[in-house]
Amino acid sequence: MAGRAIQQGVKQVKPILSTNHAEAKRRVLNLYKAWYRHVPYVVKDFDVPITVKQGREKLRELFMKNKHVTDIRTIDLLVIKGQMDLVETAGIWKQRPHIMMYFQDTVNPRPPGFLEKFYEGHDP
Repeated sequence: MAGRAIQQGVKQVKPILSTNHAEAKRRVLNLYKAWYRHVPYVVKDFDVPITVKQGREKLRELFMKNKHVTDIRTIDLLVIKGQMDLVETAGIWKQRPHIMMYFQDTVNPRPPGFLEKFYEGHDP
């Protein structure tokens, strides 16, 4: 009984854009190509201290971060967000710190032990 209700719930969910994985993959590749072509303009327009090669490597890293996503609706949502971000970047609606935010290190992990926390100055 519960399995049938779940199946009906899954059937009622409509796709956002893509109807199958091949179409979603095509949308992701098109977005990647659009960003890849736009990286030299980002480097020039925002006067960021990176090379085009470094920008393209970061682009690949950001796309590979979501490689594990398999749900078509989630993929479509990420593609829509990526397209909006591309429009904002191409229209120069962002500022240099918004671009450089992608190149800063991530949050440093907290020290695991008491002594490490003490040496770093963290509260126990």
